[in-house]
Amino acid sequence: MERVETLPEDYIASQEPEIQSVLDKLHTLIKTALPDQDICMWEGVFWGGSEQNIIGYGNFSYVRSDKKRVEWFLIGLTRQKNYFSIYVNAVEGKQYLAEIYNSRLGKVKTGKSSISFRKLEDVNLDVLREMIEHANRVTTENES
Repeated sequence: MERVETLPEDYIASQEPEIQSVLDKLHTLIKTALPDQDICMWEGVFWGGSEQNIIGYGNFSYVRSDKKRVEWFLIGLTRQKNYFSIYVNAVEGKQYLAEIYNSRLGKVKTGKSSISFRKLEDVNLDVLREMIEHANRVTTENES
């Protein structure tokens, strides 16, 4: 995956109207929860080998096990074929925040750092915002 020049707003506008509406609401929620963070599009092959377009919010770098330094986003938002996905690339202690907040997020499916859902009303948006703000805090603390 790599950063591209496409604007997140253009990606959202390229979706069907009902998808645009959900992405726009989530885009606004994430921007509000992460004020002053960089926002850009990421495109390319993602985990699992699928081609993805992801709106990335915030950025950080880390060193992989192969010693290569990688740039990445803190929060990611995208539309998959049948559901929406939010990626929260933040850890507290040794646990991903998506795992910590899982039971409070609503009718969602979570992985280590991913949250997937079919409809906006399936997600507790107050808890989602709390988790995103938490991700910003722990990432900022780890960079200090």
